[in-house]
Amino acid sequence: MGTFLVTGGTGVLGRVIVERLREGGHEVRVLSRRAGAGTHVGDLESGAGVVEAASGVDAIVHAASNSRRFGNTDVAQTDTVIRAAADAGVGNLAYVSIVGIDRIPFRYYRNKLACEQRIVESDVPHTILRATQFHELIASALLVAGRLPITPLPLDFRFQPVAAAEVAVRAAELAVGSPLGFAPDFGGPQVLTLRELIDIWRQVHPHPRAVPMPLPGRIAKSFRAGFNTCPDHADGTLSWSDYARTATVDPYAARK
Repeated sequence: MGTFLVTGGTGVLGRVIVERLREGGHEVRVLSRRAGAGTHVGDLESGAGVVEAASGVDAIVHAASNSRRFGNTDVAQTDTVIRAAADAGVGNLAYVSIVGIDRIPFRYYRNKLACEQRIVESDVPHTILRATQFHELIASALLVAGRLPITPLPLDFRFQPVAAAEVAVRAAELAVGSPLGFAPDFGGPQVLTLRELIDIWRQVHPHPRAVPMPLPGRIAKSFRAGFNTCPDHADGTLSWSDYARTATVDPYAARK
């Protein structure tokens, strides 16, 4: 059995990674800026406490990301993790990323891509797992959109939603194994347009009532083309329809 450090271990994805590793008999350290939220206190931006938390671990799972600020601190945080991983001599740094970030010029994706590049260019053994959008993320967006009477949305965008828990299980498996560089992409069981996602969602939830909002530009074109999907890697098993039946609370609003 090994010792693992998980960043972002209190989030929607990270919590399941921690649970999975512990179920496997591993010792798991959870890094958090807030005392009591994890097992170790550390700040990925300043670096305070991170080297100490990583000391003696066999591997690190880097699942922390500042998505609410478009990942504008993600590169600095990843640099901190790389330094800690190198100092600890870890056998594997597992990083959870997103499918299509090298093809979609979205600000958050550009920052995630820069994080990948930092890891690849380092001397730290690593595994990068790209996954498609989580069921939980899309549900969160629809619950917020449902607060309006009518919501303009780009209904022709394509997604391949996957359960965060299934991605977490895969990330934990990869962290335990030997470093792979880039692991195969991981996507949900179906590629659906946003219109189809909303139609399925509204079989259970009354909102949102959406109208088409045509969007110009390269980012919109990329999502319409499905560059954020990986149909050849439809490895997830929980369908959007099954998830929608149980989704009642915004998982991202409740995660703190």
